[in-house]
Amino acid sequence: MSKVLYEKDGRIGRITLNRPDVLNAIDDDLPRELAAAVAEADADPDVHVMVLSGAGKAFCAGYDLAHYAEGASENQVVQAMPWDPIKDYKFMWQNTEHFMSLWRAMKPVVCKVHGFAVAGGSDIALCCDLVFMGETAKIGYMPARVWGTPTTAMWVYRLGAEKAKRMLFTGDKIDGREAEAMGLILKSVPDAELDAAVEAMAARMATVPINQLAMQKMVINQAIEATGMAQTQRLATIFDGISRHSPEGMNYKTRTEAMGWKQTVDERDRGTFDWTQNKPINPEG
Repeated sequence: MSKVLYEKDGRIGRITLNRPDVLNAIDDDLPRELAAAVAEADADPDVHVMVLSGAGKAFCAGYDLAHYAEGASENQVVQAMPWDPIKDYKFMWQNTEHFMSLWRAMKPVVCKVHGFAVAGGSDIALCCDLVFMGETAKIGYMPARVWGTPTTAMWVYRLGAEKAKRMLFTGDKIDGREAEAMGLILKSVPDAELDAAVEAMAARMATVPINQLAMQKMVINQAIEATGMAQTQRLATIFDGISRHSPEGMNYKTRTEAMGWKQTVDERDRGTFDWTQNKPINPEG
């Protein structure tokens, strides 16, 4: 079964992440299939705009850590020491490039976020040109607390330095309303109105000639790319690998193996574990 679906609907190319049983979590295939769907829509002379969404209960819950932990892939999220940084970098950079196909496509991409767009899922959403969220949907990069760096670095390009730091120094999740107020996304609407809002925007954009859409997107993107986006993303991808193989990252992995993902993620997000000292935090100091 395809993990990313593509359907041409008049002037709109509809791309759907399609692993609903795991909240569209990212495995080896999904980034590659996403880039292929983007390329197909971009090459179609009838398609003016793309709409990206997720099947099931969420847009994307990030990397499928169970998939990688169970050895279902030759790619290892955490390698045995000493680790091979180039092997890690090649794997993650390839995924970053696949996500960035959304940014580099000549035609605009509207992203529809319901449920969650978290961790690696936020990377995918924020590579799109316009993002709509349901008011109760959540977005964030929780691995910034330990075990990750967002490889696309889109937080800073969308928010500026201070607000990006607010998100990545905490690893907090925010709902659609706060994401809009912060300037991270274009618009947040009541959950029941999300489909209609995205369809209205896509339909409006689809009346513009492809050449016009492409030229506007290229000019705006170039203004950002000229700041050194590629170099920033390469550094972020290197740091992402380092973060998973740092002392704190290895302690996180060990804790996960001992206590399970659910408890360890809860400790990470609530800040109740000292990953440097590898022990629970004493609330009394």
